[in-house]
Amino acid sequence: MDTPLSTIAVVGLGTMGTGIADVLARAGREVIGIDISDTAAAQAVAALEASTARAVARERITEEERQDVLARFRTFSDLHAAAEADLVIEVVPESYEAKQQVFRALDDIVRPGTILATGTNALSVTRLAADSAHPERVLGLHFFTPVQAMKLVEVVSSVLTDPRAVDAVTRLAQDLGKEPVAVGDRAGFIADGLLFGYLNQAAAMYEAKYASREDIDAAMKLGCGLPMGPLALLDLIGVDTARTVLEAMYADSHDRLHAPAPILKQLSEAGLTGRKSGRGFYTYEAPGSGEVVRDALTPLGSADAAGGREVRSVGVAGSGTMASGIAEVFAKAGYSVVLAARSQEKADTAKARIAKSLARSVDKGRMTGEARDATLALITPAGTLDAFADVDLALEAVAEDLEIKQELFARLDKICKPGAVLATTTSSLPVVACARATSRPQDVIGMHFFNPAPAMKLVEIVRTVLTGDDVHATVREVTTKIRKHPVDCGDRAGFIVNALLFPYLNNAIKMVQEHYATLDDIDAAMKLGGGYPMGPFELLDVVGLDVSLAIEQVLHREFRDPGLAPAPLLEHLVAAGCLGRKTGRGFREYARR
Repeated sequence: MDTPLSTIAVVGLGTMGTGIADVLARAGREVIGIDISDTAAAQAVAALEASTARAVARERITEEERQDVLARFRTFSDLHAAAEADLVIEVVPESYEAKQQVFRALDDIVRPGTILATGTNALSVTRLAADSAHPERVLGLHFFTPVQAMKLVEVVSSVLTDPRAVDAVTRLAQDLGKEPVAVGDRAGFIADGLLFGYLNQAAAMYEAKYASREDIDAAMKLGCGLPMGPLALLDLIGVDTARTVLEAMYADSHDRLHAPAPILKQLSEAGLTGRKSGRGFYTYEAPGSGEVVRDALTPLGSADAAGGREVRSVGVAGSGTMASGIAEVFAKAGYSVVLAARSQEKADTAKARIAKSLARSVDKGRMTGEARDATLALITPAGTLDAFADVDLALEAVAEDLEIKQELFARLDKICKPGAVLATTTSSLPVVACARATSRPQDVIGMHFFNPAPAMKLVEIVRTVLTGDDVHATVREVTTKIRKHPVDCGDRAGFIVNALLFPYLNNAIKMVQEHYATLDDIDAAMKLGGGYPMGPFELLDVVGLDVSLAIEQVLHREFRDPGLAPAPLLEHLVAAGCLGRKTGRGFREYARR
């Protein structure tokens, strides 16, 4: 185990195995590729030839270096080819039987000091190790696909693993230019342990017909900055693979959030496993293609916007960051805006905040001075809601308190003209409760903007059971005109984004609470392995732990799922006044401004 890992065997030459072989060969290792399928072996060689040819074309390597890489990769159909390997990485199908068969055979083939690594992302490394004649040399080495691009490698130890083996593969991962993270042996480890619960909830949300597949995916990309929507990602991973991972996670946790959504079983058993089969949640041009093509579920377009009401003027109630941001968005789109606060002074301050924001846009060359002046001229600050008498759309962005919002809607009901659309920006409260505070609930709808409103493209359009069709059409049309992306969802806690985001954040807190992994390792795992722009603890401290706790409590009350109960660690930090960046301390400490 103390010898350099210069010769490495990769058992299983599917997408993952081929990617690992590619990275190893480019890093100067001798790579022995083993697969019982001659076709898979030939495809692996062809993939390496193609990827290195692209590297030459982009002048990243020379043709001579390319030939050296190709010479270091040899393929075989017999496990005995691994006899001289210093490390064997198996990436055969995700089943105990298949992996145990490989490990048992390797016991009789490789040298005693050879390290055996499983590439599993869900099965117990301990169980696989216990079945080996030398359990101390067995560990997990979990790469992420595409291997060439993804930096994260989870190094998984069982209670039986020799620390020297862990050190050796950790150094190897670093030599490959990867970021190794040490984790203990539990289903899903860090990244998949958090990722697959989120993917499962997205599948269940779609199955319940709460939102369309396109809206779910757009919401998570635009609302959270993710590189891919959850349903498209399930198709990329493989619906059958996701189901297998979730089954293993549920067996480990008994958490209902990990119980595979029935649609995953239905799609898997129908052979609709995602991109590799040409159809999963979406339909693809051909098996293996990433090109989505129209099918029976593809939306027809924005024809539903027809029949909406005319909107020329907009009233925004509130004086905080969200209210001023929304007012700025509407004014930039050419709408006449009344910005009403509890006093004229607060309204003037909110308009001054908009002026500063627009000045920054001018300084950065994003708009002209004339456009800034024209935008500001469209905004009228007011110290009373009475100024909303003639607006076509009244939108509130006041404190996230149901009593405050209901009182405001009761006042809007009396002030606003007949036919005016009344909208709330709530992120967690029931829209219908605001609607019931008026005599015209058919005119009330949710328009959930994301902070900062001028930059974030997503708006969740929240329709209640009482909302009129023309009101829904009006708001969708207006949202498009202000250059935002509307997604439709029903009036239930969390809508789309928060309903999927906050259970994921809560599960990350539980990992720390249970001493499974550190804040830094979890944040690194989700950024490097999941493509998240921020790790969960970075995000929690930005959002505010008190805000996060409130949303978790709303979700738990609505769905009554024990897995959604706020993590006690979150409750304790909030009780201690550690609310994140705004207080200087949350999960981490920050310098006071």
